[in-house]
Amino acid sequence: MPPVSPLPARHGLGAAHLCTPSRTRGVADAWPTMGAWLRHRLPEHVDVAGMLADGSFVDEDGRALRDDDPYVPARHVWFHRIVRDEPVVPGTIHVVHRDERLVVVDKPPFLSTIPRGRHIVQSVVVRLRDELDLPELSPLHRLDRGTSGILLLATERRWRGAYQTAFERRTMDKTYRALAPLRADLELPTVVRNHLRKVRGTLHAEVVPDAPVNAETLVELEREVDGLGVYRLTPRTGRTHQLRLHLSDLGIPIVGDPLYPVLRDVDLDDFREPMQLLAAGIAFTDPVDGRRREFRSVRSLPLTSAMPPAARVPAAVGERSAATT
Repeated sequence: MPPVSPLPARHGLGAAHLCTPSRTRGVADAWPTMGAWLRHRLPEHVDVAGMLADGSFVDEDGRALRDDDPYVPARHVWFHRIVRDEPVVPGTIHVVHRDERLVVVDKPPFLSTIPRGRHIVQSVVVRLRDELDLPELSPLHRLDRGTSGILLLATERRWRGAYQTAFERRTMDKTYRALAPLRADLELPTVVRNHLRKVRGTLHAEVVPDAPVNAETLVELEREVDGLGVYRLTPRTGRTHQLRLHLSDLGIPIVGDPLYPVLRDVDLDDFREPMQLLAAGIAFTDPVDGRRREFRSVRSLPLTSAMPPAARVPAAVGERSAATT
C-alpha cells in the first residue's frame, strides 16, 4: 500500500499515484532525473514539463518535484489528473439501496464505473463520492461503460475485502438481459463455453480455440419485442466482454454494441444509441452478516437515450420502468 496522499481530493477524485522502480541497476543511465522518468512513465499527451514547472507533481512529504531532481528509486509521486471539459452523461444514477457497508446503484449507459481515459468526472465513483459525501466509495465489480444496470459499491475501504472475495469465489448470482436479433435456427436455451482472452490495450476480446474453458454463459429467450428477442443471460464466469462476445458468436449481436461483431465509428461522447445490455439483478448471501440479499434494476429493455428529443436519432422502441424489490 502506498503512503497516504499528501494532496486532497479534487472533483471527488483522489490524486493519481506513481512509484519509481525499486531496482537501481541501469536506472541512473536511463532516467538520470525525476523529470526524465516521468516523461517515460506518462503518455505523450501529458504536459510533464508544464506540470513540473507549476509544481503539480509532489512527493510523500508534499514537496513539489523539479525537472532536474535526481532520480530516486521507490519514490512515491502524486498528482491530480488534468480533467477535460467533459460532456455530462445523460441519465440518472438510481440509488437502489444504501446502508453502512454497501451502496447499490442502477447505472445508466455511457457512464464509466471508474475514472478512466477521457472519462474522469463523468464516472459513477467520482460523481457519487461527491453527491453522497463518501470519499472512500469504491466499486466491488465493474460494468462496461455501455452497460446499464446494477452495480455494487463499498462505502469504505474496510468493507471491500469480504465482498470482493465473494465475487472471486463466484457466489454472486448475476442476471443480465440483452436485446438482440432472433434466429429461428438457434436452439435455446444454450450454454456457451469457451476460452476468452483480451489483451491489454486492445479493444476486442477474442475466442482462443482449443484452450481450457474460462468463460461460460447460459442464454435463454424470454420474449419478443418488435421483431427482436429479449434474452436472459446468466454468466457463470466474469470475463471481459464475455456476454457481448458470446451473443455475437451465436449470430445474435447485442443491439447498439459498438464493438461486436465489428467496430463501429461512434464518438465517445455520442449518447444517442445505448447498448441494449442490462445488468438486471444480483443475489447473494452477505459475507458480513449472512443475510440473503437481492437487488434488481429499475430499468427494463428496450432502453432509449436520455438525451433531449431534438438530439436523438429515431427509435423504434421505447423505455418503460420496472418495480424494484
